[in-house]
Amino acid sequence: MAGTMTIKLVFSGGLELLFGNERNQSVLIPSFVPSDNSTHSSPSSSSSTSSSYNNTPSTGETKAADLEYLIYHLRDHLLKERSELFMENGTIRPGILVLINNTDWELEGEGSYQLRNNDEIVFISTLHGG
Repeated sequence: MAGTMTIKLVFSGGLELLFGNERNQSVLIPSFVPSDNSTHSSPSSSSSTSSSYNNTPSTGETKAADLEYLIYHLRDHLLKERSELFMENGTIRPGILVLINNTDWELEGEGSYQLRNNDEIVFISTLHGG
């Protein structure tokens, strides 16, 4: 299964509300992704669980799948509403803790962390208010 990998996701602190009210999810993503983080999938895929990928990016340049790509993938395929509450300036919005296999993402290289099959990525919102 060198072409794809499974990533386990956990959303909490209210973020699960933005992702269909599902706290625990998993996604299947390609091992190599477009360098520009485009998350194109087949036009017929309307379901967030669809894993139909065209692995030929328009630029032809690829990179190993990293957390930065996963963030764009989540925004484009799983996020149900209000992307501004999840992403800001091309990365995770301040106030959201990100854990990679129970380790703070800052210790793992943040967005440049190269994903591995069965990694668990946890997103915890610390922002509350009205």
